[in-house]
Amino acid sequence: MASIALNNLTYTYPQASTPILDRVTLSLPSQSFVLLTGPSGTGKSTLLQLIAGLLPLAPAHGSITFDGQSLAANATNQRTQRVAMMFQNPNQQFAMDTVENELIFALENLQVPRDQIPARLLSALDFVGIQNLQSRLLNHLSGGEKQKVALAIIVAMDSDVILLDEPFASVDPTARAVLLDRLVELRDQHGKTIILADHDLTGYEQLVDQVVQIKDQHLQLIDRTAWSELFAAFTEQPQRSWSAPQYIERPCFQLDHVTLQAGDRQLLVPTTRQLLAQHNTLITGPNGSGKSTLFEALVRLHPYTGEIRYEGTPINKLKRKRYARHVALLFQDAETQFLNITVAEELAQSKRYAYGDYFTADRIQTSLAQLNLSGRDEQVIYTLSEGQKKKLQILLMLIMQSPVLLMDEPLKGLDLHSINALVALLQTTQAATKQTLIIISHQLTGLMPLIDYQLHFENHHLDWVVQS
Repeated sequence: MASIALNNLTYTYPQASTPILDRVTLSLPSQSFVLLTGPSGTGKSTLLQLIAGLLPLAPAHGSITFDGQSLAANATNQRTQRVAMMFQNPNQQFAMDTVENELIFALENLQVPRDQIPARLLSALDFVGIQNLQSRLLNHLSGGEKQKVALAIIVAMDSDVILLDEPFASVDPTARAVLLDRLVELRDQHGKTIILADHDLTGYEQLVDQVVQIKDQHLQLIDRTAWSELFAAFTEQPQRSWSAPQYIERPCFQLDHVTLQAGDRQLLVPTTRQLLAQHNTLITGPNGSGKSTLFEALVRLHPYTGEIRYEGTPINKLKRKRYARHVALLFQDAETQFLNITVAEELAQSKRYAYGDYFTADRIQTSLAQLNLSGRDEQVIYTLSEGQKKKLQILLMLIMQSPVLLMDEPLKGLDLHSINALVALLQTTQAATKQTLIIISHQLTGLMPLIDYQLHFENHHLDWVVQS
């Protein structure tokens, strides 16, 4: 167990003119579950990295103590025994090829005796519920599966303090609820101190001990009497009515007896479905069910059997370059979409290759302001927060103005205010450009006003959600 104290903590990034955290003081008791929230880019990840000792903190800029002892007094290899951190993007902390090897690598670095590693490895996989992933290649996993693996590594490390940065951003709702219960078990039965940063506040109200909000460079401990208002937007929403689209002769996409495989795993049995143009279709389903693989098939990046037609023509008969201009894919990981260094360079490139002329220079600046990205033209993209990267990535793809945009987890890492601004931008853009959106998302709060139809991908089937 470990209590944590932040004492007059100030942190300013190199080349930044103002601090992202300014004279922060806060005490977090041992064996507690603390929820850290606040708008994108306000310093949540920075604070977690400071607590983990991953960012340098000059003595003149405050201190961080564990049970009264300065974090800086611990050698690097001792810090990981006290504190372990799960990054917002798990790809940034994986070093090996398979799930099993990644866990072994982490435990070997902690100098766990070799004969104890197999038991700790299996126990961690079982605790998170991913025994079936043990031999899988990491780069073949879905985003949610990778987040579960990263959490299993944290569990195996058995550190006193667990820091989690958006750990459920790509995890399906059912698995999210199970994993939250597991975190409570780590606190209650294993004495862990947990600090978790999240924008989606679903399910936390009855589980956490404290809620801390970052705003305007400072931390504010939210009084429990104000929790109901804070969590209200994330309480379960009434089910809306859904219907399947009517059959038409020439849809945007026609899938005829399409099957999907991933190695030797069957993802989709022979399926026939239509996706309509100028409508927005939501695809939901458990992690690893095949949602992202379906998108890869639609853009000819993954093999399939059967036939997929776009506007009546089999996609394998269309010229690749022309088809890529018509059907674009927004990747789940924003960084994989970027090709340049600065925000301005990326904006210029999207404008140069845009399919249409809706996004004028003025409209781009208006959209940047709407997404709270103004004034960052010369900023290096990779210094943006994950939420800021996601908003920029989406704007870049909107500027390209492809007739069809496939969006894989577009709300990942976004606070509710950003989601509302983004949905408003998508609605305005779609009304003007008649763009077709097909969206994979586990985060539904704030998204539903945009959606016309819903498909659910589970147990090798892709079925319309129909309910009155």
